[in-house]
Parts: sequence; structure tokens; C-alpha cells
Amino acid sequence: MARLLLVRHGETELNSSLRYWGRSDVALSTTGLRQAARLRDRLKVERIDFVYSSDLKRALVIAQIIASSHNLEVITCPELREIDFGRLEGLTFDDVDHIYPEVARMWMEQAPNLVYPGGESLAELDKRVHQFRSRLERHNDEEAILVVAHSGVLRTLACQLLGMEPQHRWQIRLDLASLTIIDTYRRDAILTLLNDVSHLTERS
Repeated sequence: MARLLLVRHGETELNSSLRYWGRSDVALSTTGLRQAARLRDRLKVERIDFVYSSDLKRALVIAQIIASSHNLEVITCPELREIDFGRLEGLTFDDVDHIYPEVARMWMEQAPNLVYPGGESLAELDKRVHQFRSRLERHNDEEAILVVAHSGVLRTLACQLLGMEPQHRWQIRLDLASLTIIDTYRRDAILTLLNDVSHLTERS
């Protein structure tokens, strides 16, 4: 495949760092837009040949901001949307623990058969991400590809590329507006950078 630059979207108007927003199309906050500008500046020095993004605006706006500095078009991919949390959309973990204690228990136990009430299952997310990987396989080893998406999607993609079991997605931390780099080859992949947020540090 190629070098993959994986970017998680930034902070949203509805506090994505505290609440579970999946298919809900929430917008970036002012802080999220500042984070997007920092990412654009961070990635100016990186070679980027193609840009893929979730079609949800909190990811798409960041993808467009970064792509503009490389004169590239953004290819939107519905399969890169965050998992559908169903009736859990917009709730905090404390809310979930109170209203859906069984779901909270399965979360804590990292249960692979978790299905969100009224939403998707982890198995469905795995399938969607695998479908996106077929797009990546069309690229050659010399290309650099930016993928802007969501925590659950990117952690699942990382597990698939690195040959890790799906339940290990819970052990990968991806902060808002973070950068992760995976270099992919025909038979394996190498994690080169994980959860880099150094570009978000205030500069004098």
C-alpha cells in the first residue's frame, strides 16, 4: 500500500471529548478549527498524494483545510463514519452507566460482541473499515495518503493494518486532532508515530 497519515478530527461544538457522538453530524468548535489550522501547518512539510475523509463535517472540514495547502481534492468515504452509537448518541459514560449498565459493563470488559442499542455492532464497524482498506490497496508503496476520521474507525483500522485482534482497539489512544503514521508494505505494516499532538502546543 503506502504511508498512511491518520488524523482524528478536532474538538466539536458538543464536547466530543466528553460525549459519545457517532453518526450525529456535529460541527467543529472554535477550538476544533484552531486545531485544524495547527494540523495544516504540521502537515505542510509532509508529502501527501491523496486525501480520504469521513463525510461527517467534523472530519471533512479538517480534511479540506489540510488538503487545501497541498492543492488536493478530498475523497469522502461513508465507510469512515464513526460507529453509530444509537440511543447512546450524545451521552457521557456516566449517563450510559446509569441508563444502560449492561452496555457499560461490556465496554469495560472490552466485549467483542458489543452492540449499541439502536445502533451498530463492533462487527459491523470492523466490516466497514475493512471495506475502506480495499481502497487503500489500490495505491502503490510510494504514495502518501491522509485519512481523516474518528477515534473508533482509526483505532480499528490500525488494528487491521498491524495484524492485531479487534479487541485491542481499546488499548490504542487517539486524542482529538492527533496524528498517527503507519507505513504499510505488501506483507506487513510498521507503526511509525502514534497519537502525536505536539502541533497543538501553544507557541510563543
